[in-house]
Amino acid sequence: MSAVATDHDHALVYPDDQLYSRITAGKLAMWLFLLSDGFSFGGFLLAYGILRGSSNVWGCTTEELVKKTGCVLEPALGINFTAALTFLLICSSVTMVLSHASMVEGDRKGALKWLGLTILGGALFLVGQVWEYWGLFGLFGPHHGLLHEGLKFGASHYATTFYAVTGFHGLHVLTGVIYLSTVWVFTSMGKTDANTLEVAGLFWHFVDLVWILVFTFIYLIPN
Repeated sequence: MSAVATDHDHALVYPDDQLYSRITAGKLAMWLFLLSDGFSFGGFLLAYGILRGSSNVWGCTTEELVKKTGCVLEPALGINFTAALTFLLICSSVTMVLSHASMVEGDRKGALKWLGLTILGGALFLVGQVWEYWGLFGLFGPHHGLLHEGLKFGASHYATTFYAVTGFHGLHVLTGVIYLSTVWVFTSMGKTDANTLEVAGLFWHFVDLVWILVFTFIYLIPN
C-alpha cells in the first residue's frame, strides 16, 4: 500500500491515522506555520502587556498633562473607525467560508465571486490602516493621521507598541491579500480545488482572529 493517497480533489494526503485521521500535506504545513506565527503574535502581545502593566502613564492625555507628569501629549486611538474595520475583516472571513463552500459544490464562478469579495475586504482594511496612520485620503472630514497628531514611533512605549503590533498584523493582511489574489488567478484558470481554498482560508481566518485580540488589547482596554 502506498505511503500516501489521493483524494477526490487530487491533493496529496497522508493515510488514515487513529488519532489524526487524514490531512493534506498543504494543510499540515499551513497549521505548522500558523502555530509558529501564533508564537510571534503572542510575543508581541506579551511584551505589550508587560510594558503597559509596568508603566505609570500609558498614553499621555490632557488629564495627565494637568497632573504635570512630564509626558508629551499623544492622540487617542479612533475606536469607532477601527471597530468598523474590524467588522469589515470579520465579514471577509464569512466570504472566505462561502468561497470554499462554493468550490466544494463545484461552483467555480461562485468561489471566484466570494474570494474576490474577501480580497476586497482585506484591501479596504489596509486602506483604512494607512488612513489611520497617515490620513492621506482626507476621508470623513479633516484628518491628518496619528503620526501627524503626535503618535511617533519610538517616542513612548504606548506609540511604539501600537505601531509594532498593528504594523506586524497589517503586514499579514497584505500578505494575505497577495496570497488570495494569486489563488483567485489560479482558480480562474481552473488550476485549484477545494483543498487549495481551504488552506488559504486557514491563513485568512488566523489573520482575522489575531486582529480581534489586537483590537481588544490595544483599542478597547481603557488607559
